[in-house]
Amino acid sequence: MLNELTIKIAGEAGQGMQTVGFNLCQLLKRTDFYIFANQDYMSRVRGGNNFFQLRISQKPSQACRKLSDIIVTLDKQSVAIHGTNLSEGGILIMDSKKFNIAQEERYFDIPMYEMALSLGSDLFVNSIVYGLISGILGITNGNIFEVIKEAFSDKGEELISKNIAAAKAGIDYAKNNFKDERFFMTARTGERTLLMNGNEAIALGAIRAGCKFYSGYPMTPSTSIMNEMAYHAKDFNIIVEQAEDEIAAINMVIGASFAGVRAMTATSGGGLSLMVEGLSLAAMTETPAVIVDAQRPAPATGFPTRTEQADLNFVLYCGHGEFTRAVFTPGTIEEAYYLTIHAFNLAEKYQIPVLIMTDQYLADSYRNISELDRNAIKVKRFIISREASKNITNYKRYELTDSGISPRAIPSWINDVIYADSDEHNQEGHITEEARVRESMVEKRLYKKMQGLEKEVIEPKSYNFEKATIVIIGFGSTFGAIKEVSDASSGKIGFIHLPQVWPLPKKGLTDLLKSKQKVITVENNASGQLAKLLHSEADIKIEKSILKFDGRPFNADDLIEEVNKLL
Repeated sequence: MLNELTIKIAGEAGQGMQTVGFNLCQLLKRTDFYIFANQDYMSRVRGGNNFFQLRISQKPSQACRKLSDIIVTLDKQSVAIHGTNLSEGGILIMDSKKFNIAQEERYFDIPMYEMALSLGSDLFVNSIVYGLISGILGITNGNIFEVIKEAFSDKGEELISKNIAAAKAGIDYAKNNFKDERFFMTARTGERTLLMNGNEAIALGAIRAGCKFYSGYPMTPSTSIMNEMAYHAKDFNIIVEQAEDEIAAINMVIGASFAGVRAMTATSGGGLSLMVEGLSLAAMTETPAVIVDAQRPAPATGFPTRTEQADLNFVLYCGHGEFTRAVFTPGTIEEAYYLTIHAFNLAEKYQIPVLIMTDQYLADSYRNISELDRNAIKVKRFIISREASKNITNYKRYELTDSGISPRAIPSWINDVIYADSDEHNQEGHITEEARVRESMVEKRLYKKMQGLEKEVIEPKSYNFEKATIVIIGFGSTFGAIKEVSDASSGKIGFIHLPQVWPLPKKGLTDLLKSKQKVITVENNASGQLAKLLHSEADIKIEKSILKFDGRPFNADDLIEEVNKLL
């Protein structure tokens, strides 16, 4: 029996790999396994080659593996494409009659299409494969059919019955024809877990933080944040608006926030490019805004459905003029949830834009996690209360204070007029071109707010540090692969993860690295943007950067090989 294994389901877009994969995730979670699942898909509705990869283990995992122990191919092309990624002793499942391929020792043949047609349609191949894998893994409990019932709950009883029959046919075929018990998995001790991906975690974090307005334009891989917000909108009194473009989306967010509700948008790099003028407007009017940049390879349309971390420089410096911002870079599903709550608090406290950087890998990858603590971060509002607003006179929206933060009143709660303008303005909000007023306002928006933010910076997280001879620094979704490399190094490799890259936690980094000589970064970009940031802002010398920019994430195995060269 194996302690862990990786399953890959591959085929053309439209063949339902995601359905099979997600159903297996649900089944394995309920059967008490740890799972990590990622998707690789092309930007087309039909054709091409996609896959859903699922790592199953007895202990938590947060990264994909290079090789697969079981590969299920739903079309002939997938046999050639993915056959070379089969682990030693692994099996490739296919329909040799349908694909007209001769049998080999590593192939396990199942007439899945013939079986599906006997049930009325080749669409039932998905449920046959689902049942087959369940049987190969030795799973026989009632969760198998419960998952089917839930997955097709809106399709009617007849379709549910046929899919259950298809799953049972797959299970029976495995029992009668597959005799290798190496693939049977022993479940771990029971624990209540949640199955979630990064985008769902961000949406749930926003809801927990009290977000009441979401506006966005669909752009992969950010779109499922909007979908998740819309799914829960009725229960939590949230307005979700699909704007005509990203310019409208950011301006709607600014308007909603100005009116007093917490508001958010999400996009990818190309959409953020369109939002930049609005980002600067939020800074000038000191209006809180939370913006998610779910990165994908660029420039232009790039690889619309792939992953990359090449927007770092852009996110740090985009916008005309100089103003304060915060940038968070969650590396796990849990961090995506908690940092989103913190982003709303921080945006409102300092009246600034706060950006959350994620990417396709984190956005679309599923993992079962321990229950989230809804009370871990207290949700705080930084506005003048409705009651206190009744007594305000001579209100100054941009009042100069020692902290740079002006008391924020909400329109209609206050009797005074609130003036807000995109031009430079005085304390009351009236347009001005006076030099000294300009200096005071820049100092307020940039220096004073930044001083406060730096005191609240989220410190870097360090792992396996005490005896390490090499230290890897990473941000965002590289967390999982780097953590596995560090954990497997017997203490030789330390790891620093940055959940926040701006303001950069300079003191925390320099304190950690003061006795370490060999420091490297691991980044999903071509120019080592994190390494350059660390050098320019904290004078940290980076000996080498391991870079990957083919649109695919780091897997634990390739990264271990790269780092071992340095050892």
